[in-house]
Parts: sequence; structure tokens; C-alpha cells
Amino acid sequence: MSVLVYTESEQGNFKKTAFEVASYAKAVANQLGTTVTAVSINANNTSDLGNYGVDKVLNINNSGLNNFNAKGYAEAIKQAADQENANVVVVSSSADSKYLAPLLAVSLNAGFASNVVDVPNNTEPFMVKRSAFTNKAFEFTQINSEVKLIALLNNSFGLVENNTDTLAEDFSPSISVAGVSIQSVDKATDKVTIADAEIVVSAGRGLKGPENWGMIEELADVLGAATACSKPVSDLGWRPHGEHVGQTGKPVASNLYIAIGISGAIQHLAGINASKVKIVINTDPEAPFFKVADYGVVGDAFEVVPQLIEKLKTFKTQQ
Repeated sequence: MSVLVYTESEQGNFKKTAFEVASYAKAVANQLGTTVTAVSINANNTSDLGNYGVDKVLNINNSGLNNFNAKGYAEAIKQAADQENANVVVVSSSADSKYLAPLLAVSLNAGFASNVVDVPNNTEPFMVKRSAFTNKAFEFTQINSEVKLIALLNNSFGLVENNTDTLAEDFSPSISVAGVSIQSVDKATDKVTIADAEIVVSAGRGLKGPENWGMIEELADVLGAATACSKPVSDLGWRPHGEHVGQTGKPVASNLYIAIGISGAIQHLAGINASKVKIVINTDPEAPFFKVADYGVVGDAFEVVPQLIEKLKTFKTQQ
């Protein structure tokens, strides 16, 4: 018996969430007195997983899974769980895993807990701590099924290095991807993704137009951050819909979230509430965002942001 973890990758490279779920799986395995087996799909350097406590890697190399397919991926992970006799399966809370997890739970006949933020505080019965009410509270959920499926909330557990001698073996599950045809996938390869970002710089209608986004991208570049936007901005076509964060867009659980010219609609705040530190820059001191922010600057973004960029550049040159 082992703890099985699905480690996500993109274009052959592991995402940051892969190492976080591996770290979490190792902590759970230590509680249960067992080992960690990772499922890797079309990833290049699986030895990196050994830095985070993975004892064994099942390498799946299948061209039919080059692009994410929830049904095919669920079939592959289910067969890996059966082979390893895994009673605990761990995935992330990424957009892909939110499609994958329900299918996997059904196929494994597993109790499923999403948005888990910590290792079980009790394994008999199996009890996990979850984020609830759009990250405004926590709840403890007991999983009574023989197989438990856990989706770890991104950036909640962190990366824990635990160097382990890792055994790698090829795994060839029998899967069917019939009925799904992906014509093309276009992705930016030179930017930090929102899902993996430690820092997110986001802006709203206070920027007044798409022509003013240069300073947002420059600030993000200085910080090594991802860029994001509010729903009205993406609806107006100023920024791609893939950058829209909030309850109706992509959820954000970064270490630092900087909101520039965003008033703070309830849907937006719900989607970014899991971020650890929130900073707002806005001319309106009554903007709702100030009520949830850790730090706030009342000022014109067109004056504040350029000064912030210059200060950060100066700071970096002094390091």
C-alpha cells in the first residue's frame, strides 16, 4: 500500500504544484507508515520528484495524453492506484484537476475532499482540514471510504524538500481517448502562469485602457510575477480571458497579490481570498478591497506604480 500522487506537468516540465502535492503526499505517507508513488504523464525529468519525498515514479509516455483529457487521465491514474493498492490518492486543486477529480473519485469509489489545506489531524477516522465558504472559514471533513481522494489547495502546504532515492519505472495503462479531438493549443511560454505564481500583479478598470498595461507588465517582470485582471477588464477585451481572476474566473492562492485599480467586487475578492498577503492601490479610500487588504495605498496608479517599479529596480541592484 502506498500514497499515490498525480504530479502535473506542462510541455514536459513539472508545475510547481507537482512538487507541492508530492511534499504533502510524503507527509501523509509518514503518518500512515508507508511510501509515496507518483504518476507522471509525459514529463521529462522525473528525478526531480525525489527531492520532495517520492519513493517511486510511474512514468506514462503516451502521445494520446499530450493534451489534457480528464477521462483519459482519470483512467490512467485509476489503474496506477489499483496496481499500487493505494488507499490515499492526492491531486492538486488546479483547473485541470477540478475536471479530473470527480471522474477519478467515481472510478475509485473514493470519498473526495477538495480544498484541503493540511495533513490529516487524525487518520482513524481519517479527518482533513478544508477551506470553506470561499476561504473565509475552515471545516474538518471525515472521509469514511476505503479509498480517499484529496485535492490539495494550491500554495497551502508549500514545498518541503525531502531527498529520497527514487525508483522509476515505465507504466502503460490501457486507456481510451476516443471522442476527443484537440485541434490546437496556444499557450504563452515566456510568462509566469497564474496557477504557479508566487506573486500576482492584477489590474482593473482603473487603468483606463489596454494601452496602459505596459507598467503592469513591467512591475510583474521586476517581481517575477504573473499578470492578471478583473472580470470587467477581460469582458472589455483589454486583456485575455485567461488572466481573469475571481470567483467566476481563475482562483488565486499566491503568496502576494497586488491589486491595482480594482475596487473589489465580492466575486473578485472571493477568488483571491486564499492569497496570503494582499496589497491594493486605488484612488478611492472607500473601495471594498481596502477592507480585506493587508496593505493599502490610496493614490493614483499612474503615479504610484512607476515609483514602485523604480524603487524595486534599485533594491534589486543593491542585492
